[in-house]
Parts: sequence; C-alpha cells; structure tokens
Amino acid sequence: MEEKTISNSRRCYKQWLCFMVLFMSFSVIYVDAVWPMPQMISSSMARYTLNPREFIFQYSSGSSAQPGCSLLDSAFERYFPLIFTDYRKHKCLEISLESFSQLVYQDDFGEYFVNETEIEDFPRFQFRGILLDTSRHYLPLHAILKTLDAMSYNKFNVFHWHIVDDPSFPYQSSTFPDLSSKGAFHPSTHVYTQIDVKRVIAHARLRGIRVLAEFDSPGHTQSWGKGQPGLLTPCYKGTVPSGTFGPVNPANSSSYKFMTHLFKEVTSVFPDSYVHLGGDEVDFTCWKSNPDVRGFMLKMGFGTDYTKLESYYMENMVNITKGLNKTAIVWQDVFDYHEKIPVDTVLHIWKGSPGQIQQELSSITLAGYRVILAAPWYINHIDYGQDWEKYYTIQPLNFTGTEQQKKLVIGGEVCMWGEYVDATNLSPRLWPRASAAGERLWSDEKMTSSVIDAFPRLVDFRCRLLRYRVIVIMPNYFGYTPNVESLFTAVTLKK
Repeated sequence: MEEKTISNSRRCYKQWLCFMVLFMSFSVIYVDAVWPMPQMISSSMARYTLNPREFIFQYSSGSSAQPGCSLLDSAFERYFPLIFTDYRKHKCLEISLESFSQLVYQDDFGEYFVNETEIEDFPRFQFRGILLDTSRHYLPLHAILKTLDAMSYNKFNVFHWHIVDDPSFPYQSSTFPDLSSKGAFHPSTHVYTQIDVKRVIAHARLRGIRVLAEFDSPGHTQSWGKGQPGLLTPCYKGTVPSGTFGPVNPANSSSYKFMTHLFKEVTSVFPDSYVHLGGDEVDFTCWKSNPDVRGFMLKMGFGTDYTKLESYYMENMVNITKGLNKTAIVWQDVFDYHEKIPVDTVLHIWKGSPGQIQQELSSITLAGYRVILAAPWYINHIDYGQDWEKYYTIQPLNFTGTEQQKKLVIGGEVCMWGEYVDATNLSPRLWPRASAAGERLWSDEKMTSSVIDAFPRLVDFRCRLLRYRVIVIMPNYFGYTPNVESLFTAVTLKK
C-alpha cells in the first residue's frame, strides 16, 4: 500500500540512533524486553550509565533526515520524559525510537542504565491498524488522542476511524450540517468538529500514524437519514409504506449526487490516499419490499438477485472515490458478491471461521487484490482467561497460495467495536490485548512463535503502559491495589 502521507516519517524513522553517554559501568543485568520484538536484537550483559542532564540525541551525518524534521523533533520532546521519568528538561533532542525507550531502566537508587544493544528493525507488514467505532458510543477527543499515543508505543501505524454508523452521525459536515445536528446523539457535545478532526490527524501524523476514515454504506446508515431526507429506502408493508427505512436507496440518482458531494468534502478533510467505503451487512428486506426498487431491478436486468443491486451501488461508490483521486478500501462482502471493482481496491476480511478466512485469503489474492486481515482480531469480544494468546498465535499468511499471493496481504487490523465500549473501558479492554496483534504484525514470525517466551516481555510492556498512563490502576472497594500479575490476568477476564 502506498503511504504517501507519512513518507517524511518513514525517511526519519530509518535512521540510526546516535546517543552520547558520560559514564560507563559493567554489570550482569541483562535487558531484552522490547515490544514488539525487533527483527534483530542482540544485547550483552554490559550496561551503560545514562546521565539525563548530559544525554542527547543527534542526527547521523549520513542521515537523509536532518534538524528540522517536524515528526522527529516532536517525538524527541515526547520521549525524553518517557525515558527519564524524573527529568522534564533537556538540552537538545533530535532522534528517538520506541525500542530504545524500552531499553532504558532504573536501579533502586534512581540511576538510569541501558545495556549494550544492537538492533536492526523494520515492520513485517506495512498496514498495522486499530479500528475505533465512534458511532455506537461516542468517544471524547481525549480518548482518541490517548489511543493514538498507545498505538505509537505498540508501533501501529493506521487509525481506522469508523466514525459514523446506524446509531449516530457524529462527524460535523460543513456541506451537510444536518447530518450531525439531527443524526448525532447530541448536536453540540457528541460531535467531531472540523477542528477536532484536524487535531486527530495532526496528533496521528506526529506519531507516524495515518488516519483512515470510514463512511460505511449503503447499510449501517440509519443515522444518515435523519439529516438527509430521501437518502434511505422507504420500507413497505404490502402496498403501503411502513414508516421505517432501509439502506441507502440505490435506485435514486440523487443518492449518488449526495454521496459525490459528501465524499468530495471527506476526501479533502482526510488527507490519506485511501478512504474506506464499507459495503458490509446489507439487509435486502427493505429493498425487496419497495416497488420503486423492484421496478429499477427489472429495468437494469437484475431480476430478483439483490446482490447485483448492491454491486451496482458499490461500483458507483468506488468510481466516485476514484474520481476524487482516492483508492477505496471495502469490506469483503464486496468481493463475495462478485462486484466489478478496480484491481487497486483493497479488500478487508472481517468474518468467517479459521478455515473460511484462509479460503477468503486465497480467493482474494488469487484474483489479484490486496487484502487486510481483521477477522481474528475483533477484541471487543472477551474470553475468560488470558485471551491475548489467541490473538498472538494468528498467522496472517497461513493460507494456500503462491509467494506472490502472500505479498498481497498488506497487513492486519485490531477492531474495537463500540456496542459495549465507551471511554470508561476502552483502554483497559484494548491494551495490552491489542499488543499481541501488534507484535504479530511487526515482528518476524519465527522469532515470536512462543507464547511462553512472549509472556514475560508482555508483562513488562504492560507495566510500561501503566507508567505511561495508557492503563490507569484503580484501587478496589477495599482500597487495595492488586499486584502486577493479578492485574495482567484481570484485564483479560470476561466482563
């Protein structure tokens, strides 16, 4: 997948880390707890004392990134207090890496150390996403920004913003303001203004994260109809309207005019070169009941095959976004219904048993399409016990296909759907369970095949997330704060 919007970030990231230390000592302490695991890491028992007052980062003379790289300059300001928790002021910060920040540790006397370590690192997959659903429960801006911070610690690089859906339309459109004023849970307190969206995009960019907006249709659009009369299909009971509405009406030319204007705005607000069009779970019941839709079906020669009608709609949507110089990402239903879409369209797998997922991967890649795997990482579901293990053992390339087919699997995504998730339980439900998928998408498969070996590193990384306040410990009713081991277990227990 192209990553035009973070090309500068990528150039900055691929540079060597240079640092200066004033004191050196040797010890038997060995630190090798980086998460996600780098492609190559070699540590010795020698350790170096770090003096925060004299510690600096600086650009390598051969680096293509030089002072003034805004992504790096911002990262240095963030990472210094994360590395040296007792020091807030510093001289000159020029480069930082998440892996390096995890190698620095303190002894009982407050001195900072880093073991002599050599790291070679790069991501296994280029698309490493987290989906948040802000329609079923509105997530305040601070919760989204906090998630972006946590994503950067876990080396996720795509924020998939499932911003609207049936329950609410919180995106405040400048072109169609009634969509949020009538479709949001509250027109003032539960919306994302244009300024809010820009803040999210800017916050993400400085962390090397792309923002992928999803405006799912023709289904999942009940909230749209409140602010855009005539968009949804009137449902019928016999020969009279029932007073309810179904998916977007694909038989009306006005539907496509509206979508063209809306997506012209969306693609100007969200700068990423991709836009997610949805296309999943379309209930045909209302379409079948509507006499105008049935008449359109006959006119188009679709007979009674409503998958052809959905195909007609989605093909129009893909063409609209293509005309706006954006590449479409769609859920797998679009492929399953044999819709005619450009070969550069990306398919998103969200459902199926393990065997069905493998077959879907084989079929989609055989047809030449790129694919994102999300189905095994729906972590809004919680199982009893430490369910991170099942997310960790997923192998995205475990399907029948050629090497060329497997290159078309561009990555995966952790999905946090919002039926039972809001700002009060988002972080503890998401982390560190999503971290398991983060390592699977970043690290070498052979180096990270053991759950037993991964567990102590993940426990250590979870403690780091606690220090970063990604997860906040709350004492129980008796004022007792449980230990790390019980906390780690508790976070994965079924609610």
